Amino acid sequence: MISTICHRRRLQLEKEKHTVHRFSNFVIRKRKWIEKIFAVAVVLSIIALCFVRVNYDLSKYLPDDAASKAGLNVMDEEFGYPGTARVMVGDVSLYEAKLYKDRIEAVDGVNMVTWADTAADVYQSELFINYEAIEDYYKDGYAVMDIIFDEDDSDAKTHNALNEIEAITGDKGYFMGPAVQNKSLDETLTREIAIAMVMGIFMISVILCLTTTSWFEPFLFLFIMGVAIIINMGTNIFLGEISFLTFSTAAILQLAIAMDYSVFLLHSFTRERQAGVEPEQAVANAIHSSVTSILSSGATTIVGFLVLMLMRFKIGFDMGFVLAKGIVISLLTVLLLMPALLLRWGDKIEKTAHRSFMPSFKGLGKAVFKIRYGVLILVALLVVPAFTAQNMNQFLFGNGSLGSSPGTKVYEDEQAINTRFGRSNLVLALVPNTNNVTERALTESLRDLDYVKSVTSLADTLPEGVPEDFLPESLTGQLHSDDYSRIMIYLKTKDESAYAYQCTDEVRSIVESYYPEGSYLVGTTPSTQDIQTIITNDYNYVNILSLLGVAVVVLLTFRSFIIPIVVMIPIEVAIFFNMAIPYLAGDKMIYMGYIIVSCLQLGATVDYSILTTNNYLEARTHLPKKEAAIHAISQSALSILTSGSILTIVGYGLYYVSTVSAIADMGHLVGRGALLSTLLVIFLLPVLLVLSDKLVMNQMRRRALRKAKRSIRWKTWLEKHKRKKTTAPDTAQQNSKGGLLS
Repeated sequence: MISTICHRRRLQLEKEKHTVHRFSNFVIRKRKWIEKIFAVAVVLSIIALCFVRVNYDLSKYLPDDAASKAGLNVMDEEFGYPGTARVMVGDVSLYEAKLYKDRIEAVDGVNMVTWADTAADVYQSELFINYEAIEDYYKDGYAVMDIIFDEDDSDAKTHNALNEIEAITGDKGYFMGPAVQNKSLDETLTREIAIAMVMGIFMISVILCLTTTSWFEPFLFLFIMGVAIIINMGTNIFLGEISFLTFSTAAILQLAIAMDYSVFLLHSFTRERQAGVEPEQAVANAIHSSVTSILSSGATTIVGFLVLMLMRFKIGFDMGFVLAKGIVISLLTVLLLMPALLLRWGDKIEKTAHRSFMPSFKGLGKAVFKIRYGVLILVALLVVPAFTAQNMNQFLFGNGSLGSSPGTKVYEDEQAINTRFGRSNLVLALVPNTNNVTERALTESLRDLDYVKSVTSLADTLPEGVPEDFLPESLTGQLHSDDYSRIMIYLKTKDESAYAYQCTDEVRSIVESYYPEGSYLVGTTPSTQDIQTIITNDYNYVNILSLLGVAVVVLLTFRSFIIPIVVMIPIEVAIFFNMAIPYLAGDKMIYMGYIIVSCLQLGATVDYSILTTNNYLEARTHLPKKEAAIHAISQSALSILTSGSILTIVGYGLYYVSTVSAIADMGHLVGRGALLSTLLVIFLLPVLLVLSDKLVMNQMRRRALRKAKRSIRWKTWLEKHKRKKTTAPDTAQQNSKGGLLS
């Protein structure tokens, strides 16, 4: 059995050797051109990066056939897509609040301000003012105003208007709403990403210094990854715009995930140089020995990200494409640029060499083997409850996941406003502009609902008998177009909750009863309802496709139907445990993070299982099961711990640095998932390999025997073909001689 397996491996290596040899020769010969091409690509990418826009509105990623997206498209075409905010002014009289309102309404970029003066005459004597009727807008010396801007929440004009309003209100102002949120994200994300990157680079450098044998190697790793990250972020210009989630996480995740590829190549190069091989030949040998591991590791990760691109909720395409592109660029950078830099800087690696700081992991291998059945029993007892718990999580789906963390001004302002005045959730109804009487009746019906704070429509605002043409277009144009009327409805609900959905559905049914010929309901809550429906359905097949895709890559790598199952069990169990913890802790999860991290954790950490399994199978060619398992752990532990600790630190770095809950929660899932995958691959996978050893080795033996038989038949056919070729000329020559003699 051992001889047939070894023979099969030799045949595979001979087949691959020629192709890899040509590639390595090309890289070595053209290394100066490669360096110049990458230098130009980096410069162009830095310039292009300045023109890549960042989007913070999740509703833009809804498919066009979603009801709320269709309504948004109609509203954008007819009226534009205005940004909104709430402003509370504290310790002011009613008359002073009116002055603030007038000044805010006069700010360039502000379209409309809704306040108490729309429902009461605030100039009359306080004795005649019914304060209970206006308590939604003014009470206890505080006034709250709902603002609608000319442009959308992310527009520079909107942000400039907010800056001017902040200057008007001074220390008395409190701000919340989508426009405020987007402005805060725009101002803080770049700073927080920079902090996370600096912290991540520092911690990764420390880990690399401990796990490598040269002081120069960490610099080389980070330089290669820096080039790949810059090119990846610059090439996003072809998308024009990326989501805030992609912008804030793609670079640091690419750094953590793709670091393995350069580690594989450098370790191979170092071994060749220590064996006395000349630099150019050492590079060629390193490429040959590591290219299969690099490409198979990259393929599993790419598959995990490509599956995200199939989501109907298009933020999956956005993030999946950017991350998959990043891995491809990282692979090209490692296989093309890194060999050139190894030849240029190889002497620096040798001059800064130091002894290894890491111990032998043979003792770890023995300890893991001793407790293997205890680990198996413990995992078997926990996996079913974990699988059940991760399906019972509570999720956030919409823009509510963008909220800032406690301690930030945005968070504190939002709590102050909601505590004093309650929620104010804007929903916009788009109805046919056919009849002012019907529009006024609808407005009155909506206003009678207990959970409705206010309703504004042109038909209700317009005095009876006054033609619409008498009013300025600046007012009528925001509520009426040639074909549609826009009705602004403020609900006393959260943006995202079961109660908000119930209220929105009731509003929708009332609007449809007045306009059965067709209407639209748009806003944060209707968009979130569609996001929830679409993204939940996305997960059902995204999860299955990611599993199948990674399984196919593992199948092609090992050419075994059993190994993909064994390899993926520890990673899937780690995903179950990772996603069950928020349920046990009573925390809400962001569903986008749930999907993205599930695919990311599978694609990025299955490499640990592949590496351990490959080392086990190689050891089984000359060792029994027990020794092969111990050998696999001792050989794989350093690489797994290095890669796993880097991904864990990067994830937790995002968690602790970011004040944006969506990014912080995603970082937490990534960091904890990498840690769990690392532990389960080290402690669970060896016992699974030992238990499935007979099936795996028998399958490999049968396949090796079939391959050997095919090889023998092929050689036999070649020999017969050669004999025919050699005998045919002799016969012809004899016939020719016979003819001459005759």
